[in-house]
Amino acid sequence: MGPGARTSRGHRGAGTSRPRRRAPITFLAVGAISAGLLTACGGESGPPTLTWYTNPDDGGQAELARRCAEDSGGRYRIETAALPRDASSQREQLVRRLAANDSSIDLISLDPPFIPEFAEAGFLAEIPEDVAAKVTEGVVEGAVAGASWNGELVTVPFWANTQLLWYKKSVVEQAGLDMSRPVTWDQIIQVAKQNGSALGVQGIRAEALTVWVNAMVTSAGGQILENPEAPPEDVRLGLETPAGQAAAKVIQDIVDQGVAGAGLSNRDEDASATLFENGGADFMVNWPFVWPRANGKVEDGSMDQATLDDYGWALYPSMTEGEQSRPPLGGINLGVGAFSKHKDFVLEAAQCITSTENQAYYFRTNGNPPSKEAAFDDPEVREAFPQAPVIRESLQNAAPRPQTPYYNEVSGGLQRTWSPPESVDPNSTPEKATSLIQGVLRKEKLL
Repeated sequence: MGPGARTSRGHRGAGTSRPRRRAPITFLAVGAISAGLLTACGGESGPPTLTWYTNPDDGGQAELARRCAEDSGGRYRIETAALPRDASSQREQLVRRLAANDSSIDLISLDPPFIPEFAEAGFLAEIPEDVAAKVTEGVVEGAVAGASWNGELVTVPFWANTQLLWYKKSVVEQAGLDMSRPVTWDQIIQVAKQNGSALGVQGIRAEALTVWVNAMVTSAGGQILENPEAPPEDVRLGLETPAGQAAAKVIQDIVDQGVAGAGLSNRDEDASATLFENGGADFMVNWPFVWPRANGKVEDGSMDQATLDDYGWALYPSMTEGEQSRPPLGGINLGVGAFSKHKDFVLEAAQCITSTENQAYYFRTNGNPPSKEAAFDDPEVREAFPQAPVIRESLQNAAPRPQTPYYNEVSGGLQRTWSPPESVDPNSTPEKATSLIQGVLRKEKLL
């Protein structure tokens, strides 16, 4: 899930949060794990076994594997193998194996920020034009952008994710905020200050911080990378701009106005959710996982129903009054392994997995929003997630994190220079980040 995708317990996107229960290490639609090894060696007769490397979830991908293997009429089998929980380890394992031309990797649940790197390295099989047209039909704009590189669709959009602004209804009513219209960071900072409350934001030196900074820069009309397709020595950063300075100013204001709350420099998505649940924050930017999480707490008696009833949600905060925000984009796309021996079957399976019906099922059961608009209209989805219309609107406006083969260097540089949040200064932080990231890309500095 890497930077920007989430499990059912959160984003990652940004984001990865821990799932309620870890999915089994492997799942076989038919057969056993050894069958996949035999297939890779050419020793198995009968229908091929496709191996799908999945991000950890609540078992939903295993169920989709079972469904789609069954729908194939026995022409192929699908087994799933869970990748590590954190995004960097997922990337490391996949890169190591694909660099060795591993033909046992058929289908990959891939975090959007890693897509350019995998595409540039030749790790992803081509998506034929007719398949691309089918799998992007009715898909939210942000998810198509996140699944593409150099103007071409290189992965299949699976589930998408975005952050909402969560708020306490009682607080905004008392403050007179009209949440039917976009609100700004300045507005919620001032309300939190008046109430002696905090904002649930993620300041930890991790991918969550990159997600936050990128969302503010793009919402202010800028881009962290101005020419992401350029060779590393020629990459230009867009942080030393009014947009980059505006993003730094928001963080500085949160600290200076006393609404950061305790432990901001170590706070991730789960910690923000806890702060909001316990009454320490009246506003929070976070992924949709907070809703099933809160419902679960009501069910087990650790949260009052009245607390849940006070939850409100709206689009991500704007940087400037009257202007549309660009919320974070997370989720997972499906990549076809370049060295798979069964690409036609894998493409067929990917289309089955990402059908409207299956995306709606995955959202209802695992909490990960669909990339297809029609799935948001499923009555059971609306019942499980009353936020569905706002999530869909947010995904239409969402902006990917920098799409570059050098994402690790860019994100690592941002985390190093924008952390801790207490040190962020609009007059110096954008310049420090630019200097470090460009130095790393030019092999003049180390992270």
